[in-house]
Amino acid sequence: METGSIAAWKVKVGPMPGLERLNLQATGLDDGTQQLPGGGYTTFRTYGGTRAAHLEDHFRRLEESARLLSKPLTVERAPLRAALRQALADYPAPERRVRLLLDLEREPGVLYILIEPLHVPSEAEYARGVKAITRRMHRENPKAKQTAFIETAARVRRELPPGVNEVLMVGEDGRVLEGLSSNFFAVLDGVIWTADEGVLSGITREGVLACIRKAGIPLRMEGIACADLRRAGEAFITSASRAVLPVTEIDGRPVGDGRPGALTLNLLREYRAWVEGELEEI
Repeated sequence: METGSIAAWKVKVGPMPGLERLNLQATGLDDGTQQLPGGGYTTFRTYGGTRAAHLEDHFRRLEESARLLSKPLTVERAPLRAALRQALADYPAPERRVRLLLDLEREPGVLYILIEPLHVPSEAEYARGVKAITRRMHRENPKAKQTAFIETAARVRRELPPGVNEVLMVGEDGRVLEGLSSNFFAVLDGVIWTADEGVLSGITREGVLACIRKAGIPLRMEGIACADLRRAGEAFITSASRAVLPVTEIDGRPVGDGRPGALTLNLLREYRAWVEGELEEI
């Protein structure tokens, strides 16, 4: 298998557990996911090839998504961990981005594993920040990580202007909810704002919130109003592959002075240190 390719497996449980390799012709995890049955999913990255952070939270997310979609199911931890170890051993990449998909349509309860090489922002992007745009839209069932949203997000991404890293979804009340694949934070008058209702509670987000509270930074669990974005001094997005990524331009306007702020860069350092203390062998 070529290092840059996408690999997918169906997890076989029961008396003869193991993996069934699938022949997907996919350009990435999202493309591969759309070729599989619909359901709940979760995505994480590896560290050192065989470690991950808060894997149990990812398993619980699959179960929570199934419950919210009215198809409660239990994920068997030990067989899934064994399947993950086997899949990672068979996939030749230094670090991987891994997606677990829980089928809720064709064979409810069946799990799939998809893996691609991990791509993270460059150090230049962390140093200068990235661009984002806003768009009026929201998830229909925001607390459920549902594969149906992937197709919606893909359509929006195909229309992105060059150089834009993320689309920030704005609710009917005019407040920023989250990104298509990230959580959003803005700093206004020394207070960090981030939506709590109507958004997917990202696992990376929870780690960043822990770092914010530990640092004693004022925190408001509410999305910032779009009208206030031009007054924000800093902004950043969080996700498994991005960690804490500064946003320095939104809708063509600079955030603050157009450079990553000290608070954001300090949270990036604190989050990276936090992750190191949370890693476990898969």
